[in-house]
Amino acid sequence: DFLCISLVNGFIQLRYNLGDKTVILQTFQKVHTNGNTWHSLTAGRAGNEGYLDLDGINITQKASPGMNALDTHTDFFVGGVSSLNLVNSMAVENEPTSFTGCIREIVINNRELKLTVTDPKGGANVGDCDGTVCGYTVCKNNGTCQVENSGFSCSCPQEWIGSACEQSIHCSQNRCGSQALCIPQPTSFSFICVCALGWSGKYCDSKIKFFIAKFIGNSYIKYTDPYYGKRDLQYSRISLNFTTNQTEGLIVWMGKGEDEDNDFLAIGLANGTLKVVINLGERISVPLIHSKYSTCCDERWHFVTVVQNQTCIKVYLDEELILFEDIDPQRKYTALNYGGICYFGGFEIGRKVNIVTTGLFQKEFIGKIKDVVLFQDSKKIQLMEAEGYNVYNGN
Repeated sequence: DFLCISLVNGFIQLRYNLGDKTVILQTFQKVHTNGNTWHSLTAGRAGNEGYLDLDGINITQKASPGMNALDTHTDFFVGGVSSLNLVNSMAVENEPTSFTGCIREIVINNRELKLTVTDPKGGANVGDCDGTVCGYTVCKNNGTCQVENSGFSCSCPQEWIGSACEQSIHCSQNRCGSQALCIPQPTSFSFICVCALGWSGKYCDSKIKFFIAKFIGNSYIKYTDPYYGKRDLQYSRISLNFTTNQTEGLIVWMGKGEDEDNDFLAIGLANGTLKVVINLGERISVPLIHSKYSTCCDERWHFVTVVQNQTCIKVYLDEELILFEDIDPQRKYTALNYGGICYFGGFEIGRKVNIVTTGLFQKEFIGKIKDVVLFQDSKKIQLMEAEGYNVYNGN
């Protein structure tokens, strides 16, 4: 599998292969080669449907039936590779050559790559594009960078301050308490405090404890399994109680959630029914529970258990078996390598559920969760001891 963006005879070309065929998209317009014009490029795919956008002009290749997961497991290369012999012959139109020019502000799956000397794993023959400390976006939030003898300075827009225009004026003298996040509210010339786990109140200055976690939206808990290294990942299990009045929401995501190659097991709500999704490495199974079990949104407590026995999945709702499916009788991948990470209710602030889950779930969970047990552990997870924000006492 591969995904490659290249410059071909002055046009930008996107090529990708998910294991069955190579898809090729090419821009209508050429790029300027005068060395003075910056171009904005967006490229990618959703499933096996590709898209390519150069300076606001979009091309989309409609998907035909076929494979829809990119399975690469390699490093990410920018501008060239360590040896041009490594480039798949189908990834480029002509003989592969390294890129000559300037590249900045690369964002992969909503995460910006730091194009510095120290952050990449390696590289060669790369220099700063304009030869100054302002060669990169050192000034945030549309600040203007100016070169000075001591380095650089930023001229900030009206509502931002700080050496890199990184702080909102509305949060410059906020009263948010321990570990809280200040979220500026420009329209009301104010701010709100988002509390870390164990704190509550308008300014997150009241210490709390809870055994039932209450999620109010834009909430999440990230739990790291201390026993992950000792788990038998061919036989995973998770159980919990939840209550909600919402028809959509991600309840739990067992997995790192960093890219589409990560294994995961997810439980949530979609259109008012319980939805369980699992990815063991090759394919994604999306079993939807029959509509007669659409009583999950009645504000009553419901007990859900998901058991993975290699590729066989069992789902119990209120102690009744409602799903039993073998997602891969060939047994190609049989272990849930979830990295020891469990998210409850959503993901970190700024990471949207519909984007991280590639549309499998639409919203953060709003409701309550308790009694979470992993595998055959004798003790429940202590949610209070994890990382998270905007979660309150649901007792």
